[in-house]
Amino acid sequence: MVNLSNSAFMNTYKSLFDALWSDYTQRNHAAQTIHDLFVAEGEDVINDHIAFRTFDHEKINVGVLSQAFINVGYRQMGEYHFEEKHLYARHFELPGNDFAPRVFISQLKTGDFSEFLQQKVTQLVDRIPTEITRKPELLISGNLWEELPSYDVYNRLREESEYAAWLYLWGFTVNHFTVSVTHLKKLGSIEKTNEFLKTNGFMLNNSGGEIKGTPAELLEQSSTKANIIKMPFVEGLFEVPVTYYEFARRYPDSDGKLYPGFIAKSADKIFESTNFYSTKN
Repeated sequence: MVNLSNSAFMNTYKSLFDALWSDYTQRNHAAQTIHDLFVAEGEDVINDHIAFRTFDHEKINVGVLSQAFINVGYRQMGEYHFEEKHLYARHFELPGNDFAPRVFISQLKTGDFSEFLQQKVTQLVDRIPTEITRKPELLISGNLWEELPSYDVYNRLREESEYAAWLYLWGFTVNHFTVSVTHLKKLGSIEKTNEFLKTNGFMLNNSGGEIKGTPAELLEQSSTKANIIKMPFVEGLFEVPVTYYEFARRYPDSDGKLYPGFIAKSADKIFESTNFYSTKN
């Protein structure tokens, strides 16, 4: 977690995103490596969007997490429903700035799940100090509820929702950053980008195919699989997924403007980039 002494360090969209990138790359070293590989190819790496996850509890829901972005000028532009994964999401943009990253924030509809999951979420949220929820530092505060998580609880949550299990471990941190393939010069297609990543040894999320979406839908996306680390639990050390890096190619609409939104069926598969997987053969 990045320790910032006061919110003044996050009071503009640029300083806010600098803090978020620093926090993200501390957990996902592969993202910095990929970024540097693009730069070495002569590419300008522009961020298409970032994403956060949360629960639908009024103390920490989408409305709460989005406040830090609204405070620096962002506005809500779209909303999305993911019935299969029991999620609701909104995306935000900074009006008048085509290069400011979009922000995608989703929340788990906990009422759709078991009593165990609902009670566990309530217990976790009750442990969050109210004062942090009013500050932009919430976005880089990580796991605010348990110093040492339980592997048993993690797996019980996984049985119902990989999303809930991931959030239980990592809390408030960027789930992923996204390279704008649209703005790449040499690697300006999803196909070229994917081949470049695989050539350099990175595993891609192939749920729903390596490429999600089509030019006809005005958005193509791909992503790495989440990096795996060994994490301490009450029961010992276990491998778990952390965060991933996404890649998005946008196409112009009938008015000649790049499509700004998201495709729900594609995002549904991108969510699976943080699903648990074993690195053991």
